[in-house]
Amino acid sequence: MIKRLAMLSVHTSPLAPMGGKKTGGMNVYIRELAQELGARGIAVDIFTRRTSFDEPEIDHGIGENVRVIYLSAGPVGALKPDDIFPHLPQFTARLMAFATRHNLHYDIVYSHYWLSGAVGQKLKESWGTPFVQMFHTLGQMKQRILSHSTIMPNQRIRTETEIVSWADRIVAATPAEHSQLMWLYRANRRKIEIIPPGVNTERFYPLSQADTKRELGYAPQEKMLLFVGRIEPLKAVDTIIQALAYVRQHDASLLDNIRFAVVGGDPDDTSDSEMMRLQQLTTDNNLTDVVQFLGAKDQNILPTYYAAATAVIMPSDYESFGMVALEAMATGTPVIASNVGGLAYLVKDEETGFLVPVREPQSIAECITRLVSDNTTSQRMGEQASQLAHEYAWHNIADRLLGVFDDILGRKSTQAV
Repeated sequence: MIKRLAMLSVHTSPLAPMGGKKTGGMNVYIRELAQELGARGIAVDIFTRRTSFDEPEIDHGIGENVRVIYLSAGPVGALKPDDIFPHLPQFTARLMAFATRHNLHYDIVYSHYWLSGAVGQKLKESWGTPFVQMFHTLGQMKQRILSHSTIMPNQRIRTETEIVSWADRIVAATPAEHSQLMWLYRANRRKIEIIPPGVNTERFYPLSQADTKRELGYAPQEKMLLFVGRIEPLKAVDTIIQALAYVRQHDASLLDNIRFAVVGGDPDDTSDSEMMRLQQLTTDNNLTDVVQFLGAKDQNILPTYYAAATAVIMPSDYESFGMVALEAMATGTPVIASNVGGLAYLVKDEETGFLVPVREPQSIAECITRLVSDNTTSQRMGEQASQLAHEYAWHNIADRLLGVFDDILGRKSTQAV
């Protein structure tokens, strides 16, 4: 049975506010899983790279038995993942020094994203500690979806391919990711475990829409649509703005009481080209009275936003899972999502929301129109969404992960004998 776990999140802290440039579902996953395991008496150390001099060496804020440990690797400050890669040896060395200094032995290393997997392999080489990998996104999939650009460095795809071979076990969020790992990376099917992320049903649960709208400053008659996530082209927020423009062309009066809130990024960051493009698109379509760019928000306020929304919209080109969709569903809010990746697996079309083709604003516009015009359908979908989300409660997901960890340790013990 596992007693001490090292979790690796090299490029982003689980304590970072949601909607930042490199914060999203993975941050939530690590934080919530660690909290669940810590509550069970398992000691969890989460190692992440220092990005600010204000960060302490050790942060105990997540909960009992959980520590976030900040390690210096390269210049202190935000770096792109590709720019962090050369500093991984320093990160690994500092992690090992921390463990030696505190006389720590970890039963399992659970690494997240490709950068962490590279560190996990080095720890396995030095310590003999098994490591489990979860990618969250796959470079090969992003390369195919964004084939017009060269954003996926060869070193990422090469490293991911090596990690697939190195890891003792790989956690895939959905059957689709399971297939992608075998198809694109030639992964051994026996290594892959399909275990979805969970949701904190004590934080995300149905609340009064009237009360939450009032709390956020919306009028009773207003219908709030919501996007939560990073501001990047892959998230296709522009498709929502185009959908609202379509609604205005075909039924302008419908927009009188619609507000579209964008939670993520920094609306005042003029260096963020995607944010600037979305704001310009809003102006060009005469939607400044409809679209609100609210910036990143703390995880604690997100349930209020979800519950106040008539629909959460996720038109992404690619999502390995879609934590935002699951959180929204848990609060009883329908989701309009692209029929891709994990979203296609999570959102039940016409039951908990709508699945729409990628980059089709008209389809999103039709779903928006239906939900804001038909309270019965909206309420029915919200209730079904909340019921489905309970299957993903963290205690269920943690049980399955611990079963994988215990199996690995059992096999290691047998081999040692």
